[in-house]
Order: sequence, then C-alpha cells, then structure tokens
Amino acid sequence: MRKNKRLVSALSAFAAFGLIAGACGGDDSTTDDTTAPTETEAPAETSAPTETEAPTETEAPAEPGAITLGIAFDTGGRGDGTFNDSAARGADQAASELGIEVIELEAATAEDRQPNLETLTAEGANPIIAVGFAFGDALAAVAAANPDTQYAIVDGFIEDAPANVTFLGFAEQEGSFLVGAAAALACECDSIGFIGGQEIDLIKRFEAGYIAGAQQINPDITVESQYLGAAGDNAAWGSPDKAKEIALGWYADGVEVIYTAAGGSGQGTIEAAVEADKWAIGVDSDQYLTATPEQQAHILTSMLKRVDQSVFLTAQSALEGTLEGGFQTFNLEVDGVGYATSGDYLTDFADQLEDLKQQIIAGEIEVPTAP
Repeated sequence: MRKNKRLVSALSAFAAFGLIAGACGGDDSTTDDTTAPTETEAPAETSAPTETEAPTETEAPAEPGAITLGIAFDTGGRGDGTFNDSAARGADQAASELGIEVIELEAATAEDRQPNLETLTAEGANPIIAVGFAFGDALAAVAAANPDTQYAIVDGFIEDAPANVTFLGFAEQEGSFLVGAAAALACECDSIGFIGGQEIDLIKRFEAGYIAGAQQINPDITVESQYLGAAGDNAAWGSPDKAKEIALGWYADGVEVIYTAAGGSGQGTIEAAVEADKWAIGVDSDQYLTATPEQQAHILTSMLKRVDQSVFLTAQSALEGTLEGGFQTFNLEVDGVGYATSGDYLTDFADQLEDLKQQIIAGEIEVPTAP
C-alpha cells in the first residue's frame, strides 16, 4: 500500500455545461450496502440551461477556482485501472474544464478514512467526495459535524444521513447485463464465469446482471461464480494472484469468458485469459485502453461504471450552486453505466446489444439485482 498522498492540481480553463440531477473497493465493515439508491432521473451530461434560465446577479455561478474539490480515496487510490482511476478521471476533468482546485488524500489503512475527511474539510475543500462505500460511518460523523460543507459518497449509504450528503449510486446490474449478453454472443458457448471481490450486495448486482444478460441470449448457459473474500475482507480488491488461479482453473475446464468485478484483482483474470487464449471482461473503466497489446487481444469488453461522470457532475453542480443532498442514480438512460467497444470485438453484435439496451431503458427488460 502506498502512504497517504496529497495531490493538488489547479488549471485555469472553465466550461460549465449542464446541471446535475443523480465498486469497487474498500472494506464494508463500517457500513451497510444493502440499501441501493432508488432510480432517479438525471439530466444528460450535455444538457444546458436555456437563456431564459440565466441566473440573477445574486445567483451567479462562482468564478473558476472559487471552489476546491476534495477527493478521499480508500486504500489503493489511483492506479487500480478500474474504480479509483475512473473517479480520478472525473477529478482531472473537473480541474481541466471547470478551472477548480482539486485536493486528494488516499487512505493507507482503514483508520485513515475519517482523519482524511477531516483534513480535507479543514483545508476548505467543498464539496468532498468519498470514493467507496467503506467511508460510510466516517462520512456520517464528519458531515454531521460540518453542516456547511457538502459531501458525496460513491456507492455508499448512510441511515438518517445529514442533509449535506449526496449519494452517488449506479445501476451496475444494467451494464453487467449487456456484457453478459456480449459474452454469450461472442463465445457461442455453454460456460462462462464471474469472479467478484467481497461477497456483498453491491457486487452481487454485477453478478446478477451478468448472469441475466447471458441467459437472455442462451437460456442454457452455465455461469460459474466465486468471490475472493467475505464482506470486510479488503484484500479481495487487491488479489490478482488469487483471481488468476481461479480463472486458470475455469479456463482449463472449458469456461470461455470470465467477467471480474474485484477492483485491481481483475488483472489476474486478464493474465489468465492471455495464458489460456480465452476472453476476459474488464470492469468500471475500459481496461483495454491500459492493457498491453497481448492483453488487448483477450479483453472482449469492459463494463463501464461512470464514476468519472458522477465526480465531474458533482463538482460542476457545486460550482453552480445547485448541489443538493439525497440520492442520484446513474443508469443506462443517462450513460451512467454501459460497455466498451475498444478492439471492435463486438461489432457483429452491435445491433443486438443496442436493442437490449433500449429494452432495459424502456422498462421492457427488468434486470435483477440479486443472483
């Protein structure tokens, strides 16, 4: 693990273009992730206020650099290639396009979560985004003690939360449904696999969607499932060797595609796919883009969880003075989740996948949230 780090970036460009309406990592021993945010609509990222909606002088948006965005990473921070890196891209975009200052702190241990939130608050960051459900209890305490600061948490939920907390949730099951369908379409096989990080309800949404999507294409397909750790086992997000061992065993037994929702552990599955000459599916970020050419030949797609969008839109809303507490859910309808097409391995199935996407958006397909 890396030590706590502090990164400050300030850029001068400013572009505000829209109002905001709506993992994998961390230890859930301090929070309950069983309550998922309700599906609430969020405006598309490209929507912009009309001329008649221009703010009055007293409501004018803040000038560039007038706010400081705080990012609290859990253990692991940047560099995981998936969940945390997606959040980091959103922070970088906010600095570049909104011209705001960004302060980041990474927890070296679970005990650093609350002190890091307190440090970001003391340094004047507002809003502060906690990246990962494990910040739940720490954020509840800090937000209650600092009602004038706005906070947000990715994937988390707090009972009786203070009004200054925004919950940034995702319909992971919807994006996972589409990569499950892609797996079944691409392999034309009867056996695929799913490797999860901690065995918690959040990751079970990935598994449930994946299974449902594959069975939508092939009702007789078998989906092997295994988790790398129980709830509270933080090592589950950083165990690529364990994921690789499981994947190699499954590939040897005839499994053709494996989807891994386990943070940095998924790198082990990709390595196994290369050795076995099979397919792997990435998660959260488009893992094809950071893979070696050899690995790229075995990454069928990645389920995109747009943590970057949630971070950027939260910062934009704070800058404009429109950020409010409560639930915001990023789903297929607002491009909060989706799938990657890098490598062009899904070209032959593009129409089928788009049709399934539209059926989910229209409510014609209801994707389960539990296996």
